[in-house]
Amino acid sequence: MGQPRRNQISLEATPYYHLVSRCVRRQFLCGKDSLTGQDYSHRREWIKARLAHLVDVFAIDLCAYAVLSNHYHLVVRVNESEARALQPREVIERWLRVFRGPAWMHEFVNAGESATPHPAMRLVIEGYRSRLMSIPWFMRCLNEPIARRANHEDGVTGHFWQGRYRSQALADEGALLAAMTYVDLNPLRAGMVDRPEAGRDCSAIQRFKNVATGTDVVSEPMIMPFAGTDIEAGAGALPGEKFEYLELLDWSGRHMAKPGAAVIAAEMPPIAERLGLAARGLVEFVTGQRHYRQAVLGDAGSLSGLARQFGRRYVRGYRSAAGLFLKTRDDFNASVG
Repeated sequence: MGQPRRNQISLEATPYYHLVSRCVRRQFLCGKDSLTGQDYSHRREWIKARLAHLVDVFAIDLCAYAVLSNHYHLVVRVNESEARALQPREVIERWLRVFRGPAWMHEFVNAGESATPHPAMRLVIEGYRSRLMSIPWFMRCLNEPIARRANHEDGVTGHFWQGRYRSQALADEGALLAAMTYVDLNPLRAGMVDRPEAGRDCSAIQRFKNVATGTDVVSEPMIMPFAGTDIEAGAGALPGEKFEYLELLDWSGRHMAKPGAAVIAAEMPPIAERLGLAARGLVEFVTGQRHYRQAVLGDAGSLSGLARQFGRRYVRGYRSAAGLFLKTRDDFNASVG
């Protein structure tokens, strides 16, 4: 039985999450259907454009994304500090960029910066502030318009997405890096491209283009930058250094050609070693040889801490994580030895 959403998302536990949403019956409703010959690839642009808009509105940062033929992946960070710092007028202005809103919202915004909200209004505004850092609201605002637009185009009604999205909490920096690598290599794993930087509808191409040009890709959703050489630096940035991450994508992508038969290189990119990831476990993860479908991904210590944050005795995934994380693997081997 699946866990309720309140047991899968907790900002006190971790701000990072891996999200997956699939089209109904896994049909090729965002790509080319080989059976009918109908091409729906243009809908990927809808998803990316909507994603770019929502990332600019919500206090939710995009770490990685990939839009495929019948599903998409996101790795996000909930930026609670940004949401808390917004002035009441800014909260309403952001909300009105997504929804029409009642008349009082427009009157409050049009009154200018000098307007002071009524005490009763403040309670309502705080509710909207919470929504701006809510993953369920973010996903709702992303999926619902795409479904309506696709159904209108097809002249049909009913479900476009296969139920609710799947959420996986990323308990530590190692889990975050592994999830980002998995997402960025999705087009390569699906056989759509022959190298990581060739993926058209994923964040990997932005990382490589940023290195080549030194500027952001304006037409794509804004993604979080890397902090640099100091792994602790930059509260608004990803751990590690951009070139190290690209090296990790290249290293991981070389094992896609013959899953199960690839020889793991002796030298793994330093960023992966520094975050405690095991070479063979990482290759099995990004190539799809081993699946981690539990609601939480992280090493032994992170899983234990996350369980306490969720008010539970334990979270599933300790045994499977033993292959991905060096620390967890050593602890597991010691416990069964």
